[in-house]
Amino acid sequence: MEYSWSIIFLSLCFSAAITIFITQTKTKKTKHSLPPGPPRIPILGHIYLLRKFLINTEALLRVLFKKYGPIVTFRIGSSTSIFIASHSLAHEALIQNGAAFNYRPGPVTPSCIFDNSYTDCGSSTGNRWRFLRRNLTSVVLIPSRYKSFGGARRWVLQVLNDSLFKYHVESGEPVPVGDRFRYAMFCLLLFLCFGEKLDEKIIKEIEETERAKLAKFEGLGVFSLFPRLGKFIFRKSWHEMVNLRSKQLSVLLPLIKASRERRKKVKQENQDENSFISYINSLFDLEIKEEGGRKLVDKEIATLISEVLDAGSDTTSTLFEWIMANLIKNQNIQEKLYSEIQGVVSSTEEIKEDDLEKMPYLKAVVLEGLRLHPPTHFVLPHTVKEDIVLNGYLIPKNALVNFMVGEMGRDPKVWKDPMEFKPERFLGDERQEVDITGSKEIKMMPFSAGRRICPGLGLGTLHMEYFLANAVRDFKWMGVEGHDVDMSERMEFTVIMVTPLRAHVSPRPK
Repeated sequence: MEYSWSIIFLSLCFSAAITIFITQTKTKKTKHSLPPGPPRIPILGHIYLLRKFLINTEALLRVLFKKYGPIVTFRIGSSTSIFIASHSLAHEALIQNGAAFNYRPGPVTPSCIFDNSYTDCGSSTGNRWRFLRRNLTSVVLIPSRYKSFGGARRWVLQVLNDSLFKYHVESGEPVPVGDRFRYAMFCLLLFLCFGEKLDEKIIKEIEETERAKLAKFEGLGVFSLFPRLGKFIFRKSWHEMVNLRSKQLSVLLPLIKASRERRKKVKQENQDENSFISYINSLFDLEIKEEGGRKLVDKEIATLISEVLDAGSDTTSTLFEWIMANLIKNQNIQEKLYSEIQGVVSSTEEIKEDDLEKMPYLKAVVLEGLRLHPPTHFVLPHTVKEDIVLNGYLIPKNALVNFMVGEMGRDPKVWKDPMEFKPERFLGDERQEVDITGSKEIKMMPFSAGRRICPGLGLGTLHMEYFLANAVRDFKWMGVEGHDVDMSERMEFTVIMVTPLRAHVSPRPK
């Protein structure tokens, strides 16, 4: 890391000294205490654990959960973070007290650069958030419109299959599974955003820029611990993020301008607009009522487009890679899935969206992937605007509240043999009932839960099922001889494979 410990120490002393008296006085007035946690240094809190926290957050938190229970407090100076690994406490917070936990923290420095106050994920509760979320769900994510994207899915499937077949026929080299599927998802999401098939060069340029941005977010959670001083302490990272934003805009703004001009021309010539309503056209029409009815500027539109690309590409491609890794390690599961698909559609028939509803084993495979390998092991942090009591503990105003998605899906108290990939756990008479939305109870929450649940749950699941079914129906997936599949994890924007999956594919007989 690039920070100076002396600067951090002095900065924390200064900022914490100003707030510590008020904080302690307020705490003494309440009958409830903060959730337990390791011993704190006066004023500095848990700064002695900061290095471990930054290097391997999950490993440190597992130790703390084992010692202190399923809800713990981590404090740096005046910044308080609460971590929750309990299914029941997550349900109590996000469902039973959903209104109180519906807020996002104020934007930290990297978020400010990318205007995240204008995204569904990043903006706090309010009219703007509801307005943007309603538009996104009504244009792109509403189930009644899924079939209208069918042509785009078929095109992207052909792009993916051509790529896989090329590896098999021309080079014989193993396929970089994550890279190929990620590119396919960028093709699809860019079509949903702009309503047209973009050139391969532009798609790759956008993919490269967005991937670079996400890679830089790794480890930048520390900005939330130093919301005011992070810009100065991590000056190099700050400038790198500024440069990435400039590069992002240089790629997206020309596309936005071209789309705006094309739409203007269509209206001037009284032409019928394409029956496919792209996300960007809906953004052109938006008026921010709370800001005098003004239209979105192009930089804000770029931010909203970027949000869709990031949320839909990396998460889905990461999950696809993990599921394929398990199907390669467990060939019996792959063949059982192939048999189910063959029983619904022949090898020469197109797999349609309605066919997926007749494939319970496919759905179980995807569910098991989401349980064991949720793309992110933390949901985006929540906060509360007033003190609230959860399970007898004080959750103070403005505390960061984090939910341990990865831990919940692997809890041996809830899941038998939690580290084994067993789709059958969701099937048969002894199946484990799961409400993926968490409304009734939370056993796993890969899409979060409550009012901030990922609005892309339905479309993301459809894409996963559609492309997985076609991948297994059209190709047999095998490991590289002499190399075991490495299931080790590394946390970036999503939880990726330490050793990226490479696989040999062989076309199935028609």
